[in-house]
Parts: sequence; C-alpha cells; structure tokens
Amino acid sequence: MKTVRRLTAATAAIAAFALLGSAQANAAPGCGHASWYALTSKTASGERMNAAKLTAAHRSLPFGTKVLVTNKRNGKSVVVRINDRGPFIRGRVLDVSKAAAQNIGMVSSGTAQVCYQIVADTQKVAGKGIKGVDG
Repeated sequence: MKTVRRLTAATAAIAAFALLGSAQANAAPGCGHASWYALTSKTASGERMNAAKLTAAHRSLPFGTKVLVTNKRNGKSVVVRINDRGPFIRGRVLDVSKAAAQNIGMVSSGTAQVCYQIVADTQKVAGKGIKGVDG
C-alpha cells in the first residue's frame, strides 16, 4: 500500500512540474505603465544597449523572450526582445528602447499604458501597426 501511495505522489509531483513548466512558457499577458530609455551602457544580458533596436527590460522574463507590446491609447504594437532587467520604478512593467517607443507612439510622453504578451513566432502575429523585432 505504501508503494502505491509513493508512486501516486511521485506521479502527481511530476504532473505538477509539467504544468508549471508549460504555464511559465505561456506566461499570462500583463498590462501596466511602461517607459522608454536610451542608455549606452551594457544591459543585464551583457550586450550593449542600442536605442535603435527593438528591445526591452522586464523584471523576470528570460533574456531573448519576444514580447508583443501594445499602446492602449492608440492601439499601435511592436514586438521587442527582452535583453535587460527593470524597470526599477514602482508601478512600471516594461522599459522599452527608444526605437520601440517611437513605433508605438510614446516618445514625447515618455510613458504609456501598455499591454504585453509573449509571442512564440513573430511571423504569425497579426494586428494594427505591428513592427518586427530586431534579432
């Protein structure tokens, strides 16, 4: 009987880890305040910040993750690649590069309310005004 219980517990644990792994891969979309930045220092991923590339900073998404960012005010979207950590200001969910900010119309305001979601393949993304991501 103890062997059956251990086997059942082990199976349940494996199933739980499988569910957690797939949930992390398909992370829930989020909304919040975003800002833009254009530094010339190194990013947390080790690459040099390039304001002309479509990149962004997020607190926890893995480096290289492609994220569709949509400005809630005007509906414009852009796909960015996560290459840095931040933002470090309370209430903000993303820091995007200046190029990404230009694509979604938030350079003059400095910040915007945005929604974001992870995209697996940027070629299959459809919508209003979406720009591709820099590799």
